[in-house]
Amino acid sequence: MNPFDLSPSLHAALDRPVWSSLNGGHRHLALGGPLAQRYPRDIGPFAALASEDLPAWMALAELLLPGEAAMLVPPARVGAPADAGLAATPLEPVLQMVATRELPPSSLPFEVLGEADAEAMRLLAGLTNPGPFAARTHQLGEFIGIREGGELAAMTGERMRPDGAVEVSAVCVHPAHRGKAYARHLLAERTRRIAAGGHLPFLHVYPSNHGAIALYESLGYVVRNQLHLTRVMLAG
Repeated sequence: MNPFDLSPSLHAALDRPVWSSLNGGHRHLALGGPLAQRYPRDIGPFAALASEDLPAWMALAELLLPGEAAMLVPPARVGAPADAGLAATPLEPVLQMVATRELPPSSLPFEVLGEADAEAMRLLAGLTNPGPFAARTHQLGEFIGIREGGELAAMTGERMRPDGAVEVSAVCVHPAHRGKAYARHLLAERTRRIAAGGHLPFLHVYPSNHGAIALYESLGYVVRNQLHLTRVMLAG
């Protein structure tokens, strides 16, 4: 099967990446039930609703602690019903991009990162702010990195896993090692590995991040849809 062929069912799954992942490749991580689900707090803040009906929003409220924010990634703007006890705040939309072609292997010396590298991965993510990166985010999938002088200079990994697709995430380059095309090589290698496994590589990017979009387009990624990042908290 060509991983770059998008079936109607894969289009539908990608429109709801968090729900599709928690009911797909990450079902073993899902907290909640048939109406609302979320990732464990030490993995990430992402959550999803089965529908926009009041019972689903109420089920989501039961998964949150006071002062805690969950992030929804729906295909359209959403608002919490007044009786749900939740406040939903629209944030900047994100573009979802999908890979369209095979990429050749890189000549750089990548290594697969593991539990022994977890602290270094968190420190690098903290320096570069690629998105939410909690204590166990690195367990969402395979991460690869580049070292210089024994230090982690760059990395990227995997996040959402709807059936048939894998998200590229956490593309990080240490400020001291920028300008070496590490992000390009890492992204290309991560894309190649996902496609080699028979899955569609995809990613999310803010529309204002023109430099990143240009990089992704140069590697064959195209915009598939715009999704609406939404922060949800218990009201009051």
